[in-house]
Amino acid sequence: MSSLPLFSILQPLEDAVRWLLDRFHYNLHLPWAWAIVATTILVRILLVPLTVRQIHSMQAMQRHLPALKEIQRKYKGDRTKLNEETMKFYKENNVNPAASCLPMVAQLPVFFSLYLVLKHFNKNLPANADLSWLHIVPSIAAKADSHWSGYILLAIYAGSQVLSTFFMSATMDKTQRRVMMVMPLVFISVIAHFPTGLVLYWVTTNLWTVGQGVVTRRLVPKPAPGAKPVASGPKRSSRTAPAEVAPAVVPAAKQTPAAPQVPRRVRRKKSGPKR
Repeated sequence: MSSLPLFSILQPLEDAVRWLLDRFHYNLHLPWAWAIVATTILVRILLVPLTVRQIHSMQAMQRHLPALKEIQRKYKGDRTKLNEETMKFYKENNVNPAASCLPMVAQLPVFFSLYLVLKHFNKNLPANADLSWLHIVPSIAAKADSHWSGYILLAIYAGSQVLSTFFMSATMDKTQRRVMMVMPLVFISVIAHFPTGLVLYWVTTNLWTVGQGVVTRRLVPKPAPGAKPVASGPKRSSRTAPAEVAPAVVPAAKQTPAAPQVPRRVRRKKSGPKR
């Protein structure tokens, strides 16, 4: 009874997801598995405006990353002051770090709704309905660990999740990035009990995110290399200082011993014949 409120909240979205699957299957004659793939792609297309905001947020975070690291270094001993100065910096520079999580948060209701659809899939379909995928997955409504093909799909899910995290974690530090890349491997034992069609949805959205990450990496500008010009300035000035002193010292040292020798030799030659 405690789960009934959750079902009632997601019921409209569950009906919408089921309606989309029916349209792709009955109107466009796609198999049920490919209907899930098409539904996933349509959902990601609808989330493109949020994805654009995510890209802009990543660009802003990438530009301000050196300043944020300086704030973290300056207030690393005072957690309260660090949070205060960080939020102040976000506000002054109009940066919204939460915008990078919007597409992922927006997909959660679709994910849970598709889970409910697949959970009751067999109840609403005829007995001879084809639920296979690529001739290796016998049923997308069965759990992923119920057939050997599900383990192949889980391996593809883990790889695609690691790749999508790698491409979309440009503003994370190394520790956060490692945690996000290890999490899929930790939760894979839980995901193995999900319906295979839900894992297929997850794999499709991860592959979409990988393609989106490739584009994002080209759009996000690299940080300006300001350290090299600053470091090369003093080196040049220190090298030119001895070069200016050296020419003035060397000629003076060569001329001083030569001046007294010439007059002495001339005087000796002139005094010889007089004797």
